[in-house]
Formats: sequence, structure tokens, C-alpha cells
Amino acid sequence: MNDRRDFIKKSIFLAAGMVVAKSATAFASPGDFPSGVVYTKDNPGKWAKKVGSHAPEVKIEGTKVTLTTKHPMSEKHYIVRHTLVSADGTVLGSKTFYPSDKKAVSTYELPSGHVSKLYATSFCNLHDFWVTEFVGK
Repeated sequence: MNDRRDFIKKSIFLAAGMVVAKSATAFASPGDFPSGVVYTKDNPGKWAKKVGSHAPEVKIEGTKVTLTTKHPMSEKHYIVRHTLVSADGTVLGSKTFYPSDKKAVSTYELPSGHVSKLYATSFCNLHDFWVTEFVGK
């Protein structure tokens, strides 16, 4: 099971970095993400009924950013990972979750003076990769 988890973690990390880095240069908005690969609140594709429990919600308090995915956590269906990525593709933080976790909530500290576009990602083991774009304060 650990080999599978390690593979999934590395794959998600790599995919998140590649998609977000590509988005900084090639996509004008989250709606321009490749359909069927990345899902957003405004572009949920085949998962339109899953937006509320899969698109990461963002709360900013000073330099602290909290990502929440309101999703039940069970052995068969859970949020695997959150990642916070800057517009240039730099990963500012990430957290891997396990089915035994009660909630998919993660908190990150923004670098001082960071005011730019950011991406919050959430990966569900059944309903794919979700991105929420926002501006850090």
C-alpha cells in the first residue's frame, strides 16, 4: 500500500506543478485549463454535481492561507492532497491526507509581501484534480 501511496503522491505533485506552471504561461484563466484534466468551480466538466465537495475553498487571514475541501473522508473515497502554488509554478506548500483523517484542511504561511495570483489544488481519489484561483494579500 505504501508503494501505491508514494506513487500517487509523486504523480500528483508532479502533475500539480506542471499544470499550474503551464497555466502561468499558456492559460489566460482557470476556464482555460485542459478540460477533463483540471476541474474548477466555473468549469466542473463531468463533475458538475461535485463542485461543493471538491473545489478547494480558500480563507486568508493576514499571511496565513487555509485550504478546505468539504469532502467526506473514507477508505474508498477521500481527498488525497492539497497544494498551494504561485502563478510561476512554485509550490508554496502541500499536505497529503489519508482516509483516516477527519477533514481535508491545510494551512500555509505566505512569504512576506506576497501579493499575486495563487492556485489552491485538491485531488480526490475518485473525482480528479480541482483548482481554485485566488489572489494572495
